[in-house]
Amino acid sequence: MIDKLIEKSIRQKAAAAGLGISVRQVKRLVKRYREKGTIGLVSKQRGQPSHHQLPEDTRQRIVDLLHSTYQDFGPTLAQEKLVERDGMKVSVSSVRKIMIEEEIWKPKKAKKLEVHQHRERRACFGELVQIDGSPHDWFEGRSPKCTLLVFIDDATGALLQLRFVKSESFFSYARAAEGYFGQYGKPAFFYSDKNGVFKVNNPSNSKRDALTQFGRAMQELGIQIICAETPQAKGRVERVIKTLQGRLPKELRLGGINDPDAGNAYLPTFIQDFNNRFAVKPRSSFNAHRPLSASDDLAKIFTWQEDRTLTKNLTLQYRYTIYQIKTDRPSYALCKVPVKVCEDVNGLVSIYYKGELLDYTIYHRQAKQALVVPTKQLDQVLVNKHRTYKPAPDHPWRRGFATPLSKRSAQKGDILT
Repeated sequence: MIDKLIEKSIRQKAAAAGLGISVRQVKRLVKRYREKGTIGLVSKQRGQPSHHQLPEDTRQRIVDLLHSTYQDFGPTLAQEKLVERDGMKVSVSSVRKIMIEEEIWKPKKAKKLEVHQHRERRACFGELVQIDGSPHDWFEGRSPKCTLLVFIDDATGALLQLRFVKSESFFSYARAAEGYFGQYGKPAFFYSDKNGVFKVNNPSNSKRDALTQFGRAMQELGIQIICAETPQAKGRVERVIKTLQGRLPKELRLGGINDPDAGNAYLPTFIQDFNNRFAVKPRSSFNAHRPLSASDDLAKIFTWQEDRTLTKNLTLQYRYTIYQIKTDRPSYALCKVPVKVCEDVNGLVSIYYKGELLDYTIYHRQAKQALVVPTKQLDQVLVNKHRTYKPAPDHPWRRGFATPLSKRSAQKGDILT
């Protein structure tokens, strides 16, 4: 290209476009070529240190912090903390390079591409909210393992609600949903998996259209639940849970937070910071959330509700307990009538007949029978059950065992002696 320029077979602009450099640089190269030949075309920066490399003292400080404070952090999160907490101006690529050199981070191999059906984000904020729970050691051994409930908007990818709970249950999702409704309102749809909280997976022949307690509550609020067939179908909440498992435990550790109660108090701050980093703008500016109406009594809706029929003696049985209805009416007026039993999160039972609260007394508590435990709550029921009973200090099991001897059996030469 420079030979053609010297021979004047092409113009400087054409040479600059062909080489991808400026016209001024082309003029410099022509001058060096005439003075030194082809050696003059070699960059003078070759073999020299970069002008943008980190100073040695700065690099050493980063290495010390990576080994001491951010050892198990990923490159992106470590770079964010180095900038925010330590005031160091460094790029993610530089941190990643240092972590690889120090053998703190291993480059991940490219995964085999799996093709799934692509689904566009919803257009409006609040149109579809994905919900899921993640059992994980969120406090890294400083507190017992718990579950994090996650509510994420499909249109923006913004976290709407996070809450630490013991396990995925109706009451845990109800409390999380109540906090979410109070802040944003009611969404159009919830998108979940086929957990027993959201879907009756083994309906009987007589209850093909049966609803779970959470499904019944959402039906009363006018919110439809959609259950995904595969984890990939609700990939947005699955991916954000993976991101939370990488980021949230480190944030809790740096903040000195060691239990779920303190974690729940910190989560609103984490949600705001997370949304500022990762949330995107929806295609439509319309907010699909609906405000709670005066008839939406969340305290009553989010109770465990079951239907019962009163006996001739005006009694009913609920959770191995017999309730005797107290009324001033003649007994035949309430005989064989259907009533609704409502139990709140604290275990308080209320009985309603046509919306009217009935007074009752507990007549008899039956002996404890076999418990029916959902699969996802089995670990919580069985945890440390083998340690609940401790033998007394003078228990024979602690004293050991001795072979009894008698005068007849203890003869000379006998092994018992």
